[in-house]
Amino acid sequence: MIEFHIDKNSTVALYKQLINDIIAAVKDNQAAPGQMIPSMNELSDRLGISKETVKKAYGILRDQSVIEARQGKGFYISDKKRKNNLSVLFLFDKFNNAKQSIVEGFNKTIEQKCKETILIYNQDVKLFEYLIQENLDNFDYYVIAPHFKTNAPGKEKVIKTIRRIPFSKLIIVDNQINELKGNYGVAYQDFSADAYNCLKMASEEFHKVSRITVITRPSSLYCQYIRNGIAKFGEESNIETEFITGAPQKIRPGEAFFLLHSEPDTGLPDIIKCAQNSNLEVGKDFYIISYNDSPLDSLVLGGLTTISTNFDEMGQEAAKMINSRQMRRTHIPFGMKKRYTF
Repeated sequence: MIEFHIDKNSTVALYKQLINDIIAAVKDNQAAPGQMIPSMNELSDRLGISKETVKKAYGILRDQSVIEARQGKGFYISDKKRKNNLSVLFLFDKFNNAKQSIVEGFNKTIEQKCKETILIYNQDVKLFEYLIQENLDNFDYYVIAPHFKTNAPGKEKVIKTIRRIPFSKLIIVDNQINELKGNYGVAYQDFSADAYNCLKMASEEFHKVSRITVITRPSSLYCQYIRNGIAKFGEESNIETEFITGAPQKIRPGEAFFLLHSEPDTGLPDIIKCAQNSNLEVGKDFYIISYNDSPLDSLVLGGLTTISTNFDEMGQEAAKMINSRQMRRTHIPFGMKKRYTF
């Protein structure tokens, strides 16, 4: 049982008195790990002090890991044994090379011993809701990559679900949600602007390009945004740009193909076959650029040129926020890895 000794005439601020009383109770074993403490409203009424005073004290105690908040349940004395290991939930739409790079970047940067759990929701809103509901209060931090094929009502459900996580524990990676307002962590790519800026920085290389053909896949979530960036670059550079979803019928000298998907085996064999029929050599007579760099890209066709955000850096940034206990918004832009095919 925690005994509070509040002296309103003391020169010590009321919130500091609350902090001292709770810390003293923990040290004297009057408050055990996992024990529930009064709510802010309850303590405010009991002691005749403002709720803002209690809120300030509880906020500082949370930052010091003396107490913890459990969503929808209240405040508890922290379980120090559990806190010896940091627990982090990674919630991904799928697990691929990009997500693996995020986790690897996180692991090499996080300073505290960390227990990680990776769950996959497969772009399913209902599964996403269920996984968060089942894991509220089970982790110190939640690193979420929010990728969904949703209409407006579906997006509202996603935002409402994410809001159940305290923003002090939330880090959004890869795709930012502009409608989700609050002081949580974000490490994101900006698909349209990044595609444009990346090509603009390599504009001198495009003097050899007479035409851009973008091969897209209708199922791609962010294809349209990247298309917009490429189209803007093509228009400003006075390079004819075409968008197709199937195999190219022919390859023209000086043509550059963009593959807007993460798997190089989608669309790439069709281009190679077409090039063989035309007796054209990639990297000399025509060019290929792929979206999202992967370890395989350095081996394909002598080295496949890619444009991609740095997923390793994205994971590092998430870890840095946890290390410093400072949430922030960080843009991880595209870069081009120039290899043999361009």
